Amino acid sequence: MSFDVICFDCDSTLSKIEGIDELARRMGLGESMTRLTDAAMNGEVLLEAIYQQRLSLIRPDKASIDWLAELYIEQIVDGVKEVFETLTAPDKELHIVSGGLRQAILPLAHYLGLSETRVHAVDIYFNDDGSYRDYDQNSPLARSGGKAEICRQLLKSHGSLVMIGDGKTDMEAKQAGAVVIGFGGVVDRQVVREQADFYSTEVSLVSVLAHII
Repeated sequence: MSFDVICFDCDSTLSKIEGIDELARRMGLGESMTRLTDAAMNGEVLLEAIYQQRLSLIRPDKASIDWLAELYIEQIVDGVKEVFETLTAPDKELHIVSGGLRQAILPLAHYLGLSETRVHAVDIYFNDDGSYRDYDQNSPLARSGGKAEICRQLLKSHGSLVMIGDGKTDMEAKQAGAVVIGFGGVVDRQVVREQADFYSTEVSLVSVLAHII
């Protein structure tokens, strides 16, 4: 199949890490936070039930977000650069659609040649001294069903869309009429195996190209 719009999750899809878990570990809260993230990604709890809870505990400052931005790039999944170079064409739109923190993801997008307007994630706000203030609580990506909302918006002016990701929230894109490719090269989730239209457990993201072009 050939798609007009190609959307990628970020955490455990473009990068090997889960950003919120890394921030939690940095604050000494790692184990409990990982359990919450897994519960959301496996569809056991609604995303909105834990999103505010996690950030209010971690309260990441600007320095932490800058640190995470570097880590996203350091831990990039094998084959990501090649996938983006292969798919970049005038007739295709590439997007990152993530429930992660936008300011931490933007440098990775820049590294991949993607403009800021193609990054859909949750904005985080800081005080003047760089300390944590809040996050965009109105963002659809901070709640369940948010990825379907973004995909619907992107499909308004395009014919076909594919979403590539590792979690239950990525499967929501099917509600918008998207084809979903589950990527289990970092984390292999049973719920994604069952619900994705296609599924790959190869460690390299290049494996998804067979279902896109």
